[in-house]
Amino acid sequence: MAMSMAKLGSSNKNLSKFLRDFGWDLILGSIATFYAVMVPYTKVEESFNVQAMHDILYHRQHINKYDHLEFPGVVPRTFIGALLVSILVSPVAFLIQLFNAPKIYNLLLVRLMLGSMVLLALRFFRIQVERKFGYHVEAFFLILTTVQFHLLFYSTRPLPNILAFTLVNIAYAFWFKGDPLSTLRCLTAATAIFRCDTVLLLGPIAFELLLSKSISLSQAMKCCITTSMICIAITMLVDTVFWQRILWAEFEVFWFNSVLNRSSDWGTHSVHWYFTSALPRSLLLAYPLSLLGLLLDRRIIRYFTPVMMFILLYSKLPHKELRFIIGSVPIFNVSAAITASRLYNNRTKKVWRLVFIMMLGSMLVSLGCSAIMFMASYNNYPGGYALKALHQIGDSKNLAGKLIHIDSFTAMNGISRFSEEHPWRYSKEEGIALHNYGNRNFSFLLDEHPFIDGYKCLFAIEGFSRIHFQIGFPPFALVKEPKVFVQGNMRDQDVTNESWPGCP
Repeated sequence: MAMSMAKLGSSNKNLSKFLRDFGWDLILGSIATFYAVMVPYTKVEESFNVQAMHDILYHRQHINKYDHLEFPGVVPRTFIGALLVSILVSPVAFLIQLFNAPKIYNLLLVRLMLGSMVLLALRFFRIQVERKFGYHVEAFFLILTTVQFHLLFYSTRPLPNILAFTLVNIAYAFWFKGDPLSTLRCLTAATAIFRCDTVLLLGPIAFELLLSKSISLSQAMKCCITTSMICIAITMLVDTVFWQRILWAEFEVFWFNSVLNRSSDWGTHSVHWYFTSALPRSLLLAYPLSLLGLLLDRRIIRYFTPVMMFILLYSKLPHKELRFIIGSVPIFNVSAAITASRLYNNRTKKVWRLVFIMMLGSMLVSLGCSAIMFMASYNNYPGGYALKALHQIGDSKNLAGKLIHIDSFTAMNGISRFSEEHPWRYSKEEGIALHNYGNRNFSFLLDEHPFIDGYKCLFAIEGFSRIHFQIGFPPFALVKEPKVFVQGNMRDQDVTNESWPGCP
């Protein structure tokens, strides 16, 4: 009996240790998986890596069939991230292909592998947070990350920013651990391979390491130069093969965005946009808490200041997007977790208890805001939903194998080669004037225009437009409007003789 109780006690301790070590990782992974499963489609910003992963998995060594040779995009991107993820998932991807399962399962597979890489890097970082600031700070760091939307939503999205973000989290972990050389190596690799603008983070962190005498100038230069030369050699070797020309991708990106300043062609924002829009949306409650953390624990200042400098430097560029500064979120969350931990430890005191309760209420509000942002994102991929609906209806009407034309707007809002199904045929030919569609042999059009000569609107897919706040419950409503119209060729009797849902 005593031995049985001892074994039970040992089992409980092992379970408790497992939950403490991996429980939060399971929660974060579950949320990221939920986002990926519910919103499997991708946007135009992700198109290069998505198409590259598809082509590596399906076309393998037949590079002449790869999408980037037909649609190279504005600037080239490296294949290293796509190649790494594709190699890791290839055994399971092979089984999916073997059983002729829809390609969308492989899209979900590569996204989940990328998310696993990001969360493993985040785990390494949060372990160093616990060692430096204590268990309570680590716990609140994870809680704040959980109630936020963007970090976990973006973690499975095959963006160059997210590939760089993986290395940035590892760099933060080494920074907290007191390993300056490894910190600089990770940031240099992220800069040379995935995102040249990571140099704006590398610079301030390297400067902090020099000021704190964690590393000498000669050591820092030797480390960065050596690492950059190795990384440039690797990326040029890989990308020269895939792009079929001598290429250092991130140098061309740097030249286009920074030297030519062409990134502003995709829109501009005011200089304060990151501080007044992007950070409040991505951090939610953690934004004000992070500023208080600077006052409560001076140790965080040496880490917070370089990241703030990174955002200030980035603010000089006119074209701004939240994903550009996603790498700053973990440091803000650590500072916010310091404030939350202090409130928790002093919650028995009357005044502090009230503030602590207000903080808990604000966490619920943050969770509600994340739910709203998720619902908006769920309805923000009308192209993917339109093609899926056409496949389903067309298969039921024995129309599979018809030729579908996909316009640029539709392709940018949810469609990739992973969305294609056999035996349907597809065209993404660009530059066709609306009045010329009637002279082409497309059976279906997926288009942003509701009326096209020679075609009949079969049905439309709505997409997110805006959030409307109102008095009552719920206090908001998502406003949707038709975004993608599925048109049928009026000369194709197989199409016109069938009944369709119709258009608004």
